[in-house]
Amino acid sequence: MKTLTIIRIAHSSVLIDFDGHSVLTDPWFSEKEGYYHGEPYGILLEDLPRLAGVVVSHEHYDHYDMEAFQAYPDKQVPMAVIRGTAQPAREVGFTNVIEMEAWEKTTFGPIAITAIPGKHGVPEITYMLQAGNFTVYFGGDTLLIPELREIPQHFPQIDVALLAINGLQIRSLGNQQVVMNPEDAAQLCGIIHPHYVVPMHYTFTGGPVSDEQTLKYAGTPKELLQAFQHFVAERAPEASSCILAPGEPLVVKK
Repeated sequence: MKTLTIIRIAHSSVLIDFDGHSVLTDPWFSEKEGYYHGEPYGILLEDLPRLAGVVVSHEHYDHYDMEAFQAYPDKQVPMAVIRGTAQPAREVGFTNVIEMEAWEKTTFGPIAITAIPGKHGVPEITYMLQAGNFTVYFGGDTLLIPELREIPQHFPQIDVALLAINGLQIRSLGNQQVVMNPEDAAQLCGIIHPHYVVPMHYTFTGGPVSDEQTLKYAGTPKELLQAFQHFVAERAPEASSCILAPGEPLVVKK
C-alpha cells in the first residue's frame, strides 16, 4: 500500500510526500513589511526533510522566497519555475532550476511534474504532481480561468487539490481580483473533481496599513473557510473539503 501525505506549512507552502519522496510548493519562510503569514509555520525551514524537488508558481516574494530558502542545504535539489524566472534561485546557489511553461513536463526522480496554466498579477503556472498512483494538483494562487477546464482531459482522476481561496483584490486597480475566492475554488472542484480538496492562501495579511490602502480580501480567514465549505458542498459534493491547520497531515492510502 502506498501513502500520500499532505502537510500545509503556511500560505501556499505545502509539503507533498509521495511515500517518502517530498515536494515543497511555493517556499516562503520569512516576513517583511506588507507580507505576513497570519499563522505559524507548520514546519520550520530547518526542519524540512530532504526534498525530491520544489515547485514555484510565480515570482512574487511570498511564493518564491529565495533569500530565506538559500539556507536549504541541498543546492542541487530540482526546482521547477515558470519560464524566465530562474535567476533568483540561481543567484543564491541552486543549480538545477527547470524553467517550464503550461503543459510541459519534467520529473523529480519518481515524481512526474506537469505545468498547468495559471493566471495572476504576474505570469504564473500551476502544477500536477504524480507518483505511486497518486495525483495532486497545486493551484498556486491562480484565478479561475477557462484553460483549467482542460485539466480533466489530461488528468481524469485527482486525489488532492490544493486551492487558494482568499479572493485577493488590488484596491489601486479598481479592486481587480487576482486570486480565486471560495466560490471560484469550489467551481474549479466541480470541474476537476478531486477526491479531497485542501484550501490554502487564506490567512495572509499585508498588515493594517496595506490592508486598508492596497489589498482587499473576500472575507476573514474564518469567513473564507466557511464559505468554501458551503460552496464545495453545493458545487462539488463528491469532493471532501479538508481544512488543515499548519503542520496537520492529510494521509491518503492506496
